[in-house]
Order: sequence, then C-alpha cells, then structure tokens
Amino acid sequence: MHYTSTPALIRSLTRKRLTWNIPGRPDELFLTFDDGPVPEVTPEVLDILENYSVKATFFCVGDNVRKHPDVYEAIRKAGHATGNHTFHHLNGWKTPAAEYLSDIAQCRSMVESRLFRPPYGRIRPSVVKHLQFEYKIVMWSVLTGDYNRELSPEQVLTNSIASTRSGSIIVFHDSIKASPNMLFALPRFLDHFISKGFKFSTIEAENRQQKR
Repeated sequence: MHYTSTPALIRSLTRKRLTWNIPGRPDELFLTFDDGPVPEVTPEVLDILENYSVKATFFCVGDNVRKHPDVYEAIRKAGHATGNHTFHHLNGWKTPAAEYLSDIAQCRSMVESRLFRPPYGRIRPSVVKHLQFEYKIVMWSVLTGDYNRELSPEQVLTNSIASTRSGSIIVFHDSIKASPNMLFALPRFLDHFISKGFKFSTIEAENRQQKR
C-alpha cells in the first residue's frame, strides 16, 4: 500500500528532530526531487521548473554527482537548492551506523549542503542524534509515489494534489524509474497550485550548531 501523506502519528513523534513540513507558510509549497542528478531526466525537470519560474530542492546522490557533474552544476546555476542523499543511496535501516555516516560524509565532498534526506526515509535514531546539529534532516509531507509502477500517472497526480496543504514538502524523483509518472504529473501539479495562488520555495538550512 502506498501512503501519499505521512501518517500524523509518525510526524508528531519525530517532529523535534525531523522536518516533515514548513509550518506557518500560508500558500507556500516546497518541491523536492530525490535520487538524481541523471542526464536522462534532470535536465527535463529543470526545463519544466524554468517554464513555471519555480525553484526546488534537489536531494542528490553523491555518486550521481560524481558521474554527472555538469548536470549537478546546471541545478545550482538555475538557482535551486541541493541536499545530501548519501553517496550510494543507502538504506539506513540495513546499513551499520558508522558506514552510513561515512557515506554521508563522502556525499558531502560532492554536495556541500546542510540539508540531508535519508533514502527511503529510513534512518536510525542513533544516526539522527549524531546528525541533528549538523544537518537539517528533511523528510516529507507528500510522497507522490512517482516511482511506483503500480500507480498510473493520473493516480500520482490526483493523490499528490489531494494530500498537499500550505507548507507541504512534496517529493518527486528525477530518476529514470520515476520519469514516466513524474514528467506527466509535475507540470499538471504546478499548473494546479499556481492557478490557486501558491508559490514554490526552496528549503533553507538552519545553523544547527545554534540549536544545541
């Protein structure tokens, strides 16, 4: 089963250490993309965002940045924010904490950012405790499910629109697997919310050292 909206209980239990949405921002949304950059998809996403004059936050896999530095630079030159998504797209529940933290550090050598999103949304509490003062750990309030081959493009669009509220952090994927659903849903999602007066903003990192 795919949950487009993160259950409220999970958000409430982890709200102090994980960012699920951006409260107090009426008619403002936060569009994010995971798993890129890849030359087959990311440039097309950048073109769509430029056409709508929208900025987003890209959580990049370090190894993809290493392989495609020109695509990563295009993200930055277009004025979008970037975040750390580990170097090898590791599952935080299956990877020893020391190895996971080392992989994040390796990604940071390619992606200089104080934003971090765990792949699959899976991260150990011990790792959260270690990272919380160095990174803003960004989760989501709307998981579009664009990567899910069992969902049609129309379902991805309908579910995403229905779950989005002011301050929502929305996850799409600039990956080959997700591209059929994502490239259908993204412009229509933007059309819908721009027509209703919403604006889209990047996610800003905080100085976590001051939060100790």
